Amino acid sequence: MCLFQFTARRLVSQAHCGLKASSAKGQKFALEMARPSSNMADFREVFAKAKHIAIITGAGVSAESGVPTFRGAGGFWRKWQAQELATPGAFARNPSRVWEFYHYRREVMLSKHPNAAHIAIAECEKRLSKQGRSVVVITQNIDELHRKAGTKHLLEIHGSLFKTRCTSCGNVAANYKSPICPALAGKGAPDPETADAAIPVEDLPQCEEDGCNGLLRPHVVWFGEALDPDVLTAVEKELDICDLCLVVGTSSVVYPAAMFAPQVSARGVPVAEFNMEATPATNRFRFHFPGPCGTTLPPALARHETEIIS
Repeated sequence: MCLFQFTARRLVSQAHCGLKASSAKGQKFALEMARPSSNMADFREVFAKAKHIAIITGAGVSAESGVPTFRGAGGFWRKWQAQELATPGAFARNPSRVWEFYHYRREVMLSKHPNAAHIAIAECEKRLSKQGRSVVVITQNIDELHRKAGTKHLLEIHGSLFKTRCTSCGNVAANYKSPICPALAGKGAPDPETADAAIPVEDLPQCEEDGCNGLLRPHVVWFGEALDPDVLTAVEKELDICDLCLVVGTSSVVYPAAMFAPQVSARGVPVAEFNMEATPATNRFRFHFPGPCGTTLPPALARHETEIIS
């Protein structure tokens, strides 16, 4: 078993936003590393030779599409932050409130569109596939904007706002209904003065499998829950074979995703970070391109002069 697989399996039981990198160790490691390059021409030469490209994306790639993150100062829905609602315990105590929160997020996302970064990634994947080269997107985002942009090879490690899972039979299904159920129509307003709708459980989204009618929940990884082991295994396989890795719009402090790119870099694979600012992992990478992803990524992934287009 490779080092990546060992470490990943050790961390799989941790909450998807529950562990953060050790700043002391990170700073010590950074002092031992050369500063990353921001030379786009050098990156483009590496890009032109890559056969298997892995692109790891986080909230920053969707920020330019106007997607709310519910993090940091002002990151509230009504009186609560996401970590107070996105937990199994919160859903058990008040499924109506949690569904209002996710209904609001679903409705917001239905009005959002992929930005230049999403489109650049999808177009790169389509173009390189015709050359016998592969691109996989490993995203922490649950907004499906990569899918909307046309990305085909997509691993959503935290699930999707537009999938549900039955709490009784376990069935997972895509669900793009608006509203997801009649009782949630017009509900979910984020204003802190808005009262809970207090929707009875029997009126919340229900499983449509024959004879089930169980309560549905969003098919997302909540705080305190494990990542899907099948998805994580697929991520491991892709990162084991990639010969170029891009880290786009992620803070590199949330485990286990924060360890993906540093471990790829540790085996000598070039890693390029595209982010608004430096992160705790920046000095472990060969390249760092600061600025909005929608500005820095399109020229990085554009057709290289050596590419042969059939």
